[in-house]
Amino acid sequence: MSMFCCQCEQTAKGTGCTVSGVCGKQPDVAALQDLLVHAVKGVGYWADMSRAVGGKDEEIDRFVIDALFATITNVDFDPDAIAALVAEAVRLKKKAKELFAKNNGREFSGFVPAAAKLWELPEDRAAQVALGEQHGVKEGRVDADILSLRQVILYGIKGYAAYAHHALALGKESEEIYAFTHQALANLINDKLELGEYVGIALEVGRINYVTMELLNQAHIERFGAPVPTPVQTGTKAGKAIMVSGHDLRFLEELLKQTEGTGVNVYTHGEMLPAHGYPGLKKYAHLAGNFGGAWQDQQKEFPGFPGAIIFNTNCIQRPADSYKDRVFTWGLVRWPGVKHVEGYDFSQVIGKAKELPALEEKPGKEILVGFGHNAVLGVADKVIDAVQKGAIKRFFVVGGCDGAKPGRNYYTELVEKAPKDTVILTLACGKYRFNTLDLGDIGGIPRLLDVGQCNDTYSAVQIALALAGAFKCGVNDLPLSIILSWYEQKAVAVLLTLLHLGIKNIKIGPSLPAFITPNVLNFLVEKYNIGPIGTPEGDLKAALG
Repeated sequence: MSMFCCQCEQTAKGTGCTVSGVCGKQPDVAALQDLLVHAVKGVGYWADMSRAVGGKDEEIDRFVIDALFATITNVDFDPDAIAALVAEAVRLKKKAKELFAKNNGREFSGFVPAAAKLWELPEDRAAQVALGEQHGVKEGRVDADILSLRQVILYGIKGYAAYAHHALALGKESEEIYAFTHQALANLINDKLELGEYVGIALEVGRINYVTMELLNQAHIERFGAPVPTPVQTGTKAGKAIMVSGHDLRFLEELLKQTEGTGVNVYTHGEMLPAHGYPGLKKYAHLAGNFGGAWQDQQKEFPGFPGAIIFNTNCIQRPADSYKDRVFTWGLVRWPGVKHVEGYDFSQVIGKAKELPALEEKPGKEILVGFGHNAVLGVADKVIDAVQKGAIKRFFVVGGCDGAKPGRNYYTELVEKAPKDTVILTLACGKYRFNTLDLGDIGGIPRLLDVGQCNDTYSAVQIALALAGAFKCGVNDLPLSIILSWYEQKAVAVLLTLLHLGIKNIKIGPSLPAFITPNVLNFLVEKYNIGPIGTPEGDLKAALG
């Protein structure tokens, strides 16, 4: 059994995983995920056709988002769970086709792409996998550059699907997001489109990701309040404990409610760290701190956490035997053999935590979070004054996904070596490369500002737009350098948003995506001056002049 997957930064040899995924994905799961994407493209095709004649369906809209989210790197590794999603996609494709016929008054009689045709899912798993192997990302008869852009579009959609999923959990959804997603999926199986048209669709993915991040930002603030600067303890308190890894803030709120008064403390991990800045979450006294660093260190760090551990989104790795029996997954996250929690009843997780040994009282370093756009723009006058007086010479946005691939120490060195008259804005789990550094402040303004999760790129954009407005210039004219680290598909969505906004001179690392062809890369370089990271010293010199 073979596979081919190149959607993440750590893909084998920089070209693609062919034996098993560097992430831990097995060939059968890879084939089933490919089959799921193939089926969802067909769902999107008929949902788009239906919308054109006035037909919409909530079940279809929401399923497409969840199915794509399930195929993001480090979310679902369970072949049974993926196969169930494929079966649901097959059912909903038929439903979407029937919805079109009902609203159109008759069946469609024109050409239908292969992915949109109806087919039955074999009951036998080997046959399912074999079918999936026929529908991988390699499309032999498609122009290499068009295929590259199709992958960019698909991965960008997967990225914002995660944000749309989290927004829906808080009661926010958007017809605009659903409609574009279906249209874009339909365009991915339209062989009549030219290269330039796919460029336009890719930039539109960036716009829709901006809309989605804004929607999620609104959902977070309405539910939990705007983040405020907050110190977070990285040590531990004496007592029983649960660690939460992922991104979903509503999940954390529900767990905090159910653990209140039980004697069980709750710790964040990875991208859950920014939760401590939200008033509606930090009010819980038993939200004790943040344990560990970024996702890729879990196999080294989790054995040192004796409590229960639960993942609510990516990034899960293969749990080591030393802690697997106290790991839980939730929502779309799955790992074979790991206990799964459905819905918001966390009693079995809390019960497990009470059975396990308590953590020791072991204070650690405090780190600051909570510098979303509301907090930063609240002191905009001080920031603008510091720039005008020369106290702040430049801003660096240094953030994105972290990972295990060599070369990511670049980001640590860059921040360490940045002059003391510069300010670092960071977001997503890439911050763990340097968020324990003591960089001091400039006139009371911390030199390191943690803006939040990866979706809080929206906040970083608002800060940049506000500064550009204050200085009456474009974002590209600000004393601002953007240096990104990427790993999975949400980073692709974020990059497309920045390109949609016309932001230039972005540096990306530690390596460029395997799915970008030389011609597509040349286009990005010529139009946006995108480039790979170099050395910290060289990139700082180029930025500072």
